[in-house]
Amino acid sequence: MDFSEKKKLGYMEGGASVVLNTFLFCLKFYAGATVGSISMIADAWHTLADSVTSLVVLFGFWISGRPADDNHTFGHGRAEAIASVIIGTLLGVVGVSFFKDSVLRLVNRQSVKFSLFCIIVFLISFVVKEALTRFSFWAGRKTGCTSLIADAWHHRSDAIASLLIVIGALAGTRLWWMDGLLGIGVSLLILHAAYETLKSSASLLLGESPSSDLISEIQAAVATVNMPLGYTSMHHLHVHRYGDHTEITVHARVPADMTVQQAHQIATQIEDAIRAKTQAETTVHIEPQLPDAHPSTIATETSRLA
Repeated sequence: MDFSEKKKLGYMEGGASVVLNTFLFCLKFYAGATVGSISMIADAWHTLADSVTSLVVLFGFWISGRPADDNHTFGHGRAEAIASVIIGTLLGVVGVSFFKDSVLRLVNRQSVKFSLFCIIVFLISFVVKEALTRFSFWAGRKTGCTSLIADAWHHRSDAIASLLIVIGALAGTRLWWMDGLLGIGVSLLILHAAYETLKSSASLLLGESPSSDLISEIQAAVATVNMPLGYTSMHHLHVHRYGDHTEITVHARVPADMTVQQAHQIATQIEDAIRAKTQAETTVHIEPQLPDAHPSTIATETSRLA
């Protein structure tokens, strides 16, 4: 899938999320306000936060689609990961705020009486948010975009929260503490989604090791090249990701008596093979195989993804 198709799916997911979440926020906030339920109002704001995070997703796709320039020679692809960090931070703030409010409700022994209207509203919310969850996961897997996966987890946490509130509403007529307890549960779901989002996005931005699947793909690509007699190994694999644009650098050892022209030909063949297999821009650094050097392979040498 090229970036234009990914961008189209990203805009579709983000746009649908903003419209539906804003509508659900109005319904849920009204329902929660009519009965004075902290868990319902918390879940309403969680839903509105999903609208904000979807706007961040849209903004991330817009920035990512900008072409490379003098200040960003590899493009703006990492804007999508930065968008995910912003999403996680916003969710964390919302989660902490409502956790505090829910604890205070328990301390003050505040109860709430749910209505049939509230139950219907949150059942509708559960169905809509679960549908959004499945669409976002599908779009995220198809495009490989972490921000869409992050948005999917936010939809899922909101769907679960709505279902919990429905269950609590049915059981809360005799249990004064149900609303405060559900508020804490919703807050913990929000905080968990925030943690997972920040963890995955920060790991990508900070740099992580390339996957074993990518290493296997590179090894398979190199195996297709007709190597010269005396060729030993490749090492120091580095992978740099910039959204859809990936840069791979690797060192290759060849016989020390090989001419520059021969070494250049080998490097070009390796680059072409890896590029064809991984769709990544590849650079091969040639090194002479010295008598006292120990053979090594991509799998055993230190690898890095940045």
